[in-house]
Amino acid sequence: MTDGATRVLIVDDDFRVSGIHRELVDAHPGYRALPPARDAATARRVIAEAAPQLLLIDVYLPDGDGIELGREAGIDRFILSAANDAATVRRAIASGALQFIVKPFPPSALHDRLSAHARFRNLLARDDATLAQADIDRALAAARGGGESVSARDETRRLLLAALSGGEASAAEAAERAGVSRATAQRHLAALASQGAVAVSLRYGSAGRPEHRYRAT
Repeated sequence: MTDGATRVLIVDDDFRVSGIHRELVDAHPGYRALPPARDAATARRVIAEAAPQLLLIDVYLPDGDGIELGREAGIDRFILSAANDAATVRRAIASGALQFIVKPFPPSALHDRLSAHARFRNLLARDDATLAQADIDRALAAARGGGESVSARDETRRLLLAALSGGEASAAEAAERAGVSRATAQRHLAALASQGAVAVSLRYGSAGRPEHRYRAT
């Protein structure tokens, strides 16, 4: 993978489930899934060879514990598991997992958390950067995927306005540039349009519904 996308390794012994999750990852702008691993031993080998930047790990693996595998790897990780008892959730959080998603879940649950992870990585992209408290608060909010705070909302809108600095774009194009989901981009672009910060126009194609185009004013 040479496109600069964030490499994601899915670790789940159910090939049907991992296949669904792989499709969801590949559908998200800026993320690309490696071939899934079905056990901890394979995951360790892939981690050493392919250096993924995000792990999506089930708790129960045929040859080990997913939470401990993630702790050992020391890589950004989400726990995706049917286990929802408080002890397991506490253990996952204490191990450093950024997210805990209970299976089965709707596609939007993973999509939105990948968008939050993209914001988290963007905010902490430079190792030598000096961060203000507000920057740290935004990064922590994104890492934990909590409700959108005022500062997180403002950061999302700043990213979208920056995405429009190069010219008009559709909501999908702006979302990809800003590293957020299309639904999030549409919501914030509509709010920015109501404030007069963004102008909206329609582009009519040869067939189908017209496309909304956004431009920073």
